[in-house]
Amino acid sequence: MKKNTKELKKINTEQLIEDGENYLMNTYGRNPIVFVDGYDSTLVDSKGDEYIDFLSGIAVTSLGYSNEKVKEAMKYQVNTLVHTSNYFYIEPQVELGKLLCENSFADKAFFGNSGAEANEGAVKLARRRAYNKYGAHKHEVIAMKSCFHGRTLATLSITDSEVYRKGYGPHPMGFIFTPFNDVEALRKVIGENTAAVILEPIQGEGGVNPVDAEFLKVARELTSEYDCALIFDEIQCGMGRSGKLFAHQHYGIEPDIMTLAKALGNGVPIGAILAKGDFADVFTPGAHGTTFGGNQIATAAARAVVKEMLDRDIPGLAAETGEYFKSQLLKLKDEFSFVKDVRGMGLILGMELEIKGAPIVKEMLSRKFVINCTHDYVLRFIPPLIITSEEIDSMIENLREIFKSQ
Repeated sequence: MKKNTKELKKINTEQLIEDGENYLMNTYGRNPIVFVDGYDSTLVDSKGDEYIDFLSGIAVTSLGYSNEKVKEAMKYQVNTLVHTSNYFYIEPQVELGKLLCENSFADKAFFGNSGAEANEGAVKLARRRAYNKYGAHKHEVIAMKSCFHGRTLATLSITDSEVYRKGYGPHPMGFIFTPFNDVEALRKVIGENTAAVILEPIQGEGGVNPVDAEFLKVARELTSEYDCALIFDEIQCGMGRSGKLFAHQHYGIEPDIMTLAKALGNGVPIGAILAKGDFADVFTPGAHGTTFGGNQIATAAARAVVKEMLDRDIPGLAAETGEYFKSQLLKLKDEFSFVKDVRGMGLILGMELEIKGAPIVKEMLSRKFVINCTHDYVLRFIPPLIITSEEIDSMIENLREIFKSQ
């Protein structure tokens, strides 16, 4: 494994952390570490210590921290034009839209700034289409238990977590939850008033839960029967992470609308709504919009990301590496009785434990590995898609040592 050879920026780490405590709103349980550089799948902190990253900025930096094509695209755009507005055609935005549509089910794209914005826009799109065709009564949106779709008021209303929702009511109306992968429960709640069913093909924040093939098949049949939108939120599981460019491609079932963000910009904030058929033509001038969404810098970066994904077959790499990674996690499951389950596909993998995961995450950080725990008991592994088998082996061995002390 190569080491960082660049001279690091000198900062007063302790002062920076103190200023952060004083001047930033306390919305994150931050670790007292400041990363100042990175390469491949490695982060470098202000003291020069190196960490192998199995979180990738929460499934964002899928091409790692030193992809030359993405950096060059951003440098060129910064030196020419960063932003105009969507009152004009934007070259990289048009080219990105074409690239995504030609490599997906979609006919048209809309670009915003984040995953939450993309999901908010997808709900608006589905409701406006239902309103145009059937009237105001057809407005209900069905989401899944254990899902996560964002932190705006509307996306909180389709996010199944009291921790995120508490204290922000009254919430917008017309949103319903149904158990994930429960066909009969879905049959009972969908109907003539339904505008959309939204789901993650692989739930990320909910504990790395893949959708069942039969459930997805029935969801597609029912949404077609009731002429409402089937929306796939692929903000976390899309863009190669599952071992295919989009996770729903494992099932051979297409949505009407799909949302992307996170890895689409490899760290540059961008979100996307992709739609097909008459769903793609619902938004007209004034019906939806954004100031910054789809600007030159964001779409130039994302265009480079998508090209790299396709040219280097990054999804195929994730499938191959993910299969190896999962096999090593399953060995730990065989060794330790408190490991309940290993699930996921590609490089979105979860290990469910019978013990709390937070102390393990903390100990791994002290050993210079960035991992994550969701739903208290699920260790979630979402590394850069360029992670190597050697880095996986090193992480597994350290995890094994920690497990032995439990």
